[in-house]
Amino acid sequence: MGGAVKDIASKSELDNLRQSGAPIALHFWASWCDASKQMDQVFSHLATDFPRAHFFRVEAEEHPEISEAYSVSAVPFFVFFKDGKAVDTLEGADPSSLANKVAKIAGSSTSSEPAAPASLGLAAGPMILETVKENAKATVKDRAQPAPTTENLNDRLEKLTNSHPVMLFMKGTPEEPRCGFSRQVVGVLREENVDFGSFDILSDNEVREGLKKFSNWPTFPQLYCNGELLGGSDIVLEMQKSGELRQVLSEKGKQSLEDRLKTLINSEKVMLFMKGSPDEPKCGFSSKVVKALRDENVNFGSFDILSDEEVRQGIKSFSNWPTFPQLYYKGELVGGCDIIMELSNSGDLGATLSE
Repeated sequence: MGGAVKDIASKSELDNLRQSGAPIALHFWASWCDASKQMDQVFSHLATDFPRAHFFRVEAEEHPEISEAYSVSAVPFFVFFKDGKAVDTLEGADPSSLANKVAKIAGSSTSSEPAAPASLGLAAGPMILETVKENAKATVKDRAQPAPTTENLNDRLEKLTNSHPVMLFMKGTPEEPRCGFSRQVVGVLREENVDFGSFDILSDNEVREGLKKFSNWPTFPQLYCNGELLGGSDIVLEMQKSGELRQVLSEKGKQSLEDRLKTLINSEKVMLFMKGSPDEPKCGFSSKVVKALRDENVNFGSFDILSDEEVRQGIKSFSNWPTFPQLYYKGELVGGCDIIMELSNSGDLGATLSE
């Protein structure tokens, strides 16, 4: 990313820069966010057009102490400083507003004229502006689509945070972490021989953004024990050094297998325990049940019993049903493949799963 934009490495560095009293524009961005990258191009052009101001950027999730200090919960996000104080903010991809806010802190102190959007067009270039505008249109279109209510999302997050006694929300997977902080926490948990579940927040932006508000914690990774947030990377590392992590996880992490199975079974109204995933079943019986449910347009959750031997063996005894797949409705076992196919062939499957 070009222009005169510089990266901030620490909160202390930013604090020192603020004390100079010079006008500062600060861009919180993320490498996974296309809107951040495109707005950063606009930001770089503005840095050239407004040499009196200093332009800095922070990768939001790599510097949680800075993000938390300015209540950053989404990117792109901009903070504007003048005379050592934060005087304005901007959330989202809005090139004209960005130019106007930069002009207010960097323009003549006797002038209250905002930056003309036309000047931004000369600065940023038509291709960049057009891309940002198209993304803005796409965002509006997405918002026009029916979306899960906050209550429904919170229910989902509640179930996810309780899906394992110890649950890590991270970038990537334990086998392939996609950021250094996630890798550190995975390493700590493995050093402590802790069994834990994980969720890749890069795979689901709704969960990613929702969890920040749900937990009032703006960065990742996030570690939960029995549904309660322990903290992020710094806290987990501090707890390990003091010996507190092992104690907390041993005391709180003793959720029985039966409790865990109940949580999983009730995590969705219709829940299928199968081999593989609905998109990639790993046995013919699981594939048949998935097809039957989809033919009836039934929304259902699933759990891959091949991914967790404890669940695989435990649910056989819990349900007194020795084979897979197993289909549950409102926490009650409906049956396996044969029963589901009989219900499907008789036309009773949809009614059974909607009573």
